[in-house]
Amino acid sequence: MSASSLVAETIWKEIESTPTVNDDHLWSLHFLFGKNFEGATRIVDLRGVSKISAHPSGRFIFQVNPKEKTSIFVLLKTFALVIHSSMMLSTECKHQLAARLAASLGSYVEVKVSDEELAALLSKI
Repeated sequence: MSASSLVAETIWKEIESTPTVNDDHLWSLHFLFGKNFEGATRIVDLRGVSKISAHPSGRFIFQVNPKEKTSIFVLLKTFALVIHSSMMLSTECKHQLAARLAASLGSYVEVKVSDEELAALLSKI
């Protein structure tokens, strides 16, 4: 893991522990991710992230820009995976950052579905 990845992970953990973001966090993340982080903050400010939670399994995926024609699905775990149809995107794109920021702050729209509904949704990607 690179030094910048370690710094970013430390910042994310600090945000998750409070869950608030301060000017130092914003400045540091902007320094690390640039315009992609600016785009991510706009998405979160506009409530553009939904957390789709399946029950009873508890599995979940984040949907970024769910009101747009093409939304992005993001899975946050120990590794980052961004799914857009069959195309893989950078793990530092604004969509990934928006999902991580929304998850860290708890600032997302909660959508509850069955395990079968989540499986059907993912099968269409």
